[in-house]
Amino acid sequence: MSGRHVTDHQMRLFMKFRHNDGVAVAAARAGFSTATGYRLALEPELPSQGAEPRGRRRPDPLANIFDAEIVPMLKASPGLRAVAIFEEMQRRHPDLSPGVRRTMERRIRAWRALHGEDQEVIFRQTHEPGKMGLSDFTDMADLGVMVAGGVLEHRLYHFRLVWSGFEHAHVILGGESYVALAQGLQNALWALGGSPLDHRSDSLSAAFRNLDTDARTDLTRRYDALCEHYGMTASRNNRGVAHENGSIESAHGHLKRTMRDALLMRGSASFDDLADYRSFVDEVIAAKNRRNAARIDAERACLQALPDRRTSDYEETIVTVTSTSGFTLRKVFYTVPSRLIGHRLRVRLYDDRLDLLLGGTPLMTLTRGRASANGKHGHVVDYRHVIRSLRRKPMALVGLVYRDALFPREAYRRMFERLIERISERAACRMMVELLALAHERACEAELADILDADLAAGRLPDMAALRTRFAPDPATLPEIVVTLAPLSGYDILLGGVAA
Repeated sequence: MSGRHVTDHQMRLFMKFRHNDGVAVAAARAGFSTATGYRLALEPELPSQGAEPRGRRRPDPLANIFDAEIVPMLKASPGLRAVAIFEEMQRRHPDLSPGVRRTMERRIRAWRALHGEDQEVIFRQTHEPGKMGLSDFTDMADLGVMVAGGVLEHRLYHFRLVWSGFEHAHVILGGESYVALAQGLQNALWALGGSPLDHRSDSLSAAFRNLDTDARTDLTRRYDALCEHYGMTASRNNRGVAHENGSIESAHGHLKRTMRDALLMRGSASFDDLADYRSFVDEVIAAKNRRNAARIDAERACLQALPDRRTSDYEETIVTVTSTSGFTLRKVFYTVPSRLIGHRLRVRLYDDRLDLLLGGTPLMTLTRGRASANGKHGHVVDYRHVIRSLRRKPMALVGLVYRDALFPREAYRRMFERLIERISERAACRMMVELLALAHERACEAELADILDADLAAGRLPDMAALRTRFAPDPATLPEIVVTLAPLSGYDILLGGVAA
């Protein structure tokens, strides 16, 4: 074509077609004019062979500084970024044009290719079915998931089989820990129906921080025991070397993009409760696994059989219930019924809950709390545990450390603020405690909250007499019904009469 240089490839085509065609036909098939064909027929060498090396058309702007200043910097600090070198050169030479930045970056890149240090080599591996399973955690904060009206700060535990691409994800509310790993890994293996020969994870790296040598040894021992229970060889990649876990690190990005698309298709990132969100995650993962169903089924045949039961996926500790009708664990205060004051409880600590046992007897399950990011203690408070004592000491509500956590719903907290503004502290505390007691004794927490919202909107205070009447009857006024059981001998008489 006019205005374009003939390439080596066109020249080779032209010479090939010349064996059977004339110059005009061969030139047309090669993509240039007949005149060019006749000219090239007399000069059979390739265009690149006859071209003279192109020289500089303008002075080199880096001639005085590259070898004298930039190269010594590259030798002294091999990891120095090109943009940092450019900014330093601008500081040293104010007359240096900003337009030479790209020239400097290309020159530095070329120098490093010829004289730079050797870089780390990644060796691609051949994977076998049933051989390797990988675990890791990925932060999902950028998805903006809302649960029950609040932002859900969470991670996903992510498990993946290298060969088939089977995936499993589990919502983790806390940080990377052994408990989160044990729970997520066992859920994945039981959903899969087998276990691979090897399991690799870097999930314990974050859990190792701020631990002494004995604690780190114990954490490693528990992780090794977990893998041994499922017949897997435990391993961890080197800290900070993510590509050693590359088969799952790259999958994190795919999973996040899939989750983001699914949320957009759903039309909302808000969920009623945590169980609803976990079901959504399960649906997304199930759809991904269906695309690899054939390979997953093929790899299942190569997996090891699961043991008869799961192993523990919790940490166990002993706490003492203090006179505050609660205990503190991991910088979080939890309330329990006051009848347990002075008792030592066994606590099984999961990622999202605490199971309390008195000896071997299960007592209750509490939602697990988290300490604040600023280091302040957290509070998990159930007003039902302390309401009887609070009725005897209502003024304790004024300076109560966990007062905001005591109110079961936002309407109760706002009403207490309104009471403090409108009436005396003593009267406000008494009325607020009576409202909480009413919610507990009459089992009307949600309905009472709606009434308090209406009172707040209307600018009026609660009418305790009307509320007690509305949520009647008072359990204390219910009649006691005594049922007298007939003696068993009467049945013998009846049966004897029938027999006669």
